[in-house]
Amino acid sequence: MRQVRLGQTELRVSTIAFGTWAFGGDWGAADLQDSKDAIHRAVELGINFFDTAQGYGFGVSERLLAEALRERTRRDEVVIATKGGLRPDGDRVVRDNSRRWLREGVESSLRSLGTDYIDLYQVHWPDLHTPPQETAAALEELVAEGKIRHVGVSNYDVGQLQALSHFGRVETLQPPYHLFRRDIESAVLRYTSARDLGVLVYGPLAHGLLSGRMSASTTFGPDDWRSKSPDFTGDTFGWNLTVVERLKDLARARDVTLPQLAVAWTLANPAVQVTIVGARRPAQLDETAAAAELELSETDLQEIDTIMKDALPVWGPHPEGI
Repeated sequence: MRQVRLGQTELRVSTIAFGTWAFGGDWGAADLQDSKDAIHRAVELGINFFDTAQGYGFGVSERLLAEALRERTRRDEVVIATKGGLRPDGDRVVRDNSRRWLREGVESSLRSLGTDYIDLYQVHWPDLHTPPQETAAALEELVAEGKIRHVGVSNYDVGQLQALSHFGRVETLQPPYHLFRRDIESAVLRYTSARDLGVLVYGPLAHGLLSGRMSASTTFGPDDWRSKSPDFTGDTFGWNLTVVERLKDLARARDVTLPQLAVAWTLANPAVQVTIVGARRPAQLDETAAAAELELSETDLQEIDTIMKDALPVWGPHPEGI
């Protein structure tokens, strides 16, 4: 699979990264062997970039990823990104980018991943209660100690990026980006491009809406965050399903699948270097990974824009809402 340099780092990563959010429990129970088989298939397909987080089951996804990778590859052959800054608080999760919690989070992730360094450590969500200078100082300490190699953030806007980078390094950004959510195009991607920040986007299939497998009768289990989301219930869901049908028609006319079209669309943006895709089974990954080699024409992109004019935004979850 084609590889790119991630921003100004020395990391060479596949343009498709494998994401492990689905293994942490927020999407319902995951089959252990199917999950490991999907990770194994990612390695076979040439994917060398794996994204996880402490908050995905608070160690569940990290441990599963580590075990699966050990069975198929060497540590120095893969790039592992994880995230920290979410803390369990009773029956809820809160944002905590304090020095103490980030340091505890890194140590926890190192244990779960079975490694002595993390290639890319990302602050999972902005924390409005912790001064950016405290967060930045903690991250710089962890780099100096060799526990993390590179620093990134996720879900930050331009103001938050500027505030944190004033006190320390910020080398990558992981924002949500898909056909039903394009808000980063106006300011965020201009900011990252001007500073050569690595951009790895998540949610290219709009949390399953662009999988092509949903219908008006689709329901979600009570342990799946989508069961409580207005994006996947009621009129918004029904309306967007009609938009999805038009996208399906366009994909068929191009002799590709809807997931391939959706993933290729994110990579068609020159400001995006990597798209994170998840898979619960190997077959799902076979389909989406093929999008790494799919180039959309200017006509394709214009037709997609025309279809999406009728779409309603799909915002996805925030940690407090899961």
